Amino acid sequence: MKNIHFLILFLFSISTSLHYIVATSLHVKYLPGFEGPLPFALETGYLSVGESGDVELFYYFVKSERNPEKDPLMIWLTGGPGCSSICGLFFANGPLAFKGDVYNGTLPPLELTSFSWTKVANILYLESPAGSGYSYAKTPRALESSDAKQIHQIDQFLRRWFVEHPEYTSNPFYVGGDSYSGHIVPGVVQQISLGNEKGLTPFISLQGYVLGNPVTDIKISNHKVSFAHRMGLISDELFESFENSCGGTHMNVDPSNAKCLKDLQAYDNCISEIYAEQILLPNCPVDYRLPVIPQTLPNIKIGGRRELVEISGNDTSSLPPPSCFTYRYFLSAIWANDENVRRALGVKMDLGRWNRCNIQNIPYTFDNDNAIPYHVNNSRKGFRSLIYSGDHDMMVPFTSTEEWIKGLNYSIVDDWRPWMMSSYEVAGYTRTYANKMTFATIKGGGHTAEYKPDPCSLAFKRWIDGKPL
Repeated sequence: MKNIHFLILFLFSISTSLHYIVATSLHVKYLPGFEGPLPFALETGYLSVGESGDVELFYYFVKSERNPEKDPLMIWLTGGPGCSSICGLFFANGPLAFKGDVYNGTLPPLELTSFSWTKVANILYLESPAGSGYSYAKTPRALESSDAKQIHQIDQFLRRWFVEHPEYTSNPFYVGGDSYSGHIVPGVVQQISLGNEKGLTPFISLQGYVLGNPVTDIKISNHKVSFAHRMGLISDELFESFENSCGGTHMNVDPSNAKCLKDLQAYDNCISEIYAEQILLPNCPVDYRLPVIPQTLPNIKIGGRRELVEISGNDTSSLPPPSCFTYRYFLSAIWANDENVRRALGVKMDLGRWNRCNIQNIPYTFDNDNAIPYHVNNSRKGFRSLIYSGDHDMMVPFTSTEEWIKGLNYSIVDDWRPWMMSSYEVAGYTRTYANKMTFATIKGGGHTAEYKPDPCSLAFKRWIDGKPL
């Protein structure tokens, strides 16, 4: 019996080495900026992926505060592409957040949140692709990424993570993300499902997926003008003229169509000082520039002003005022570039400067114009899905999300109705379809869950427990 056991271990060690599995993990008890020991279980680490193990993906794993042995496990993917999963962990749905205090030159302090999704689920926050957050590539070629490559590497990461954490293989598994992850999450779901069908191990107990304000296809910009009109940002006359001159679309604009180009320029003049991620908020500086996604729109911007601001742990000259919603983004750069923080997290110390969103520095190919076929395939296989959308987001208007969901042509089983935070507060509106897809708006919400974290948290908690919103 001992010989058989030894043989199994020997064969497993060969198989893992042949697949370049290199894992390092750390159980984090204390974090700089937070007083006392962490009241939740946090693990960080690296896993090697890629054909030759030349990509090191960094992750944060937070155990559920309810029942980690039985509760669902979800991997959370931040958008960008190229934004750090700190966006999820510290802003959208994790157990910690930066205090909004005026920066005093010390390490920005952290506090516990009341809205963490980890109260009911285990969450694995992944930095993907290489170049995001603390993830890195060992060669310039390995740094090159794309939608398809991300999907493949995330599936690869998960299979290897479960090898290192076999105690979670029986937990219900979900894939989640927001913004540009709308191009990645449904593809990862399909990839995992196909792998399970082919007998890949470990088997992943995939149940469904969660998406917030997801980018789904490049035609999304067509809805920005109609959204601006519905929100009173452009006049009736301009909207009607745009509909007539441009045919109601930003796409395939004829450069010789002077009237259409004039209307688009007038539209851009009206919204140029609007903070597109939440139109009610001041248009404060942000710490990234929008990615250059292929467009057919000639020389016309399709969103509010964006600035690329370089800030290191020692440079505070570019800090916006604390009244700005984006203030915490700059605090995150100070925190994440601190050597003591990196040491506590087990980060490779020679990675260079951390950026919350490293969009411009990753060679990225946008090779998936339309994620809808993934949703079609995932629906056919019976996976549950929750799609939520902040109704004041102009980057990915809720109307564009409604359109592609309706385009799936599934019948409605629970028609449009308000869903409630309490007996006297409407949290948003929801509709459920026959393909087990629930769509929900977040009243007053923006581009990500952080703009209205409490209703987003409540929607997730009810949905993950199989309850109606």
